[in-house]
Amino acid sequence: MIFRQLFDQTSGTYSYLLASRAGGEALIIDPVLEKVERYIQLMRELDLRLVKAVDTHLHADHITGLGALRDRTHCITVMGERTKADVVSIRLADGDKLRIEGLCLDVLYTPGHTDDSYSFLMQDRVFTGDTLLIRGTGRTDFQNGDARAQYESIFGRLLALPEETFVFPAHDYKGDTVSTIGEEKRYNPRLQVKSVDEYVTLMAGLNLPNPKMMDVAVPANMRVGLAQEELARRGWSVTAREAMALIGRSDIALIDLREPEERKRHGGIAGALSVPYAELAENIGTGGVLHELAMATGKSILFFCAFGERSAMAVQAARDAGLGAARHIQGGLDAWLKADGPIVH
Repeated sequence: MIFRQLFDQTSGTYSYLLASRAGGEALIIDPVLEKVERYIQLMRELDLRLVKAVDTHLHADHITGLGALRDRTHCITVMGERTKADVVSIRLADGDKLRIEGLCLDVLYTPGHTDDSYSFLMQDRVFTGDTLLIRGTGRTDFQNGDARAQYESIFGRLLALPEETFVFPAHDYKGDTVSTIGEEKRYNPRLQVKSVDEYVTLMAGLNLPNPKMMDVAVPANMRVGLAQEELARRGWSVTAREAMALIGRSDIALIDLREPEERKRHGGIAGALSVPYAELAENIGTGGVLHELAMATGKSILFFCAFGERSAMAVQAARDAGLGAARHIQGGLDAWLKADGPIVH
């Protein structure tokens, strides 16, 4: 396995690059905007292809690199389903799996620092975001933080993991790089409490100043979505209601870009052909299924995904590959549901 821990000194943020092998798919957790060039350089050096960029929560102390990485690499952006970010490609729920080639991480909903905080567990290590820090815990006094919820996330979930599990947080300001669940149980001063009430009192007495970047970072991080309005202006998209009139037509090929677990959990649109976004390039190129479908039959390609981000990128990629009639459903399945579109499971 390839594993790199990367550090942004300005914000004290750790980002994590993971892949199962050289030449394979990679994901990055909690990327920082100012470090995007460094991430891309490192992936080039390690011969990796970024397919997913993940944020553990809506950060207040730095601007996320999700949007920039998506624009540079066409990767999928990922956050938890409680996020208030405008659009991310995939929103994961507690108990879901975050997968790339050769790697699988369990998704744990661990609120408290914020109400959209998630941790990711992979075999011998857990990426805790700001929920559990090394010899500390994330503050709970803004962004719908809740000390009681954080207590349950830490004591009820994270500390229930095997003691030898490595803890990799999103931040550290003292120079520590890694801990273990066992170490934090024994030596983390905020965890030496006898009750949830004692923990709540401890967190209420911290009286910390707001992060310096908070007023800039939070609004910016809520706007990581791809601007789908530009595609609409070009005539490359249809609304959900317009799509309803197209479904079932013999000259339309409806393509679902979501991953199998998304389709299983949320259902889909009747008649859609499943082509996960990760497989798009091979399908729109010469000899690919979608390329041959469009060229041989004259069908127009109509993409959709969860929120319209992957499908917007797919439209551009398809047109670049010569499929000039490609369009997408603006807003994705989310917009389809809001328009009372029918779903099949």
